[in-house]
Amino acid sequence: MAKSRRAKVTTSPQSNDAIAAYKSKFSHFALKTAHASGSPAAFLLAVATVIVWAFLGPVFHYSDTWQLVINTGTTIVTFLMVFLIQNTQNRDTLAIQLKLAELIISMRGAKNRIAVIEDMNDDDLERLHRHYCAQVRHMESTMKSRRR
Repeated sequence: MAKSRRAKVTTSPQSNDAIAAYKSKFSHFALKTAHASGSPAAFLLAVATVIVWAFLGPVFHYSDTWQLVINTGTTIVTFLMVFLIQNTQNRDTLAIQLKLAELIISMRGAKNRIAVIEDMNDDDLERLHRHYCAQVRHMESTMKSRRR
């Protein structure tokens, strides 16, 4: 019986540096593009494009090609924007998680495991949710009994 050999995949430090540089450039590009696309100028450009397209309708006799231009253009822009928005959303989410983790870890008496709660599986999250809901109900009943 022959042993199966797996090729060991290794990356050189140069390729790791190239990947890191690519990720950094893409993140920078995605962030700048997302900010630019959310600007008033970008909105006005989009509105102007639609207005120009609409006014050109009679010139092109409202042809299929005339309709295809706006449909294709908006489809391509939408497709590309999904990835740019997802990238910036991932970065923002990670930044918020890191800030919250820093606050949780630095607070005396806080449960540090909560700092990495986003890494828990769904069952653990649900269990923890039920635990905290029970604590809230207990605290509410304690507060009501003290008020009487």
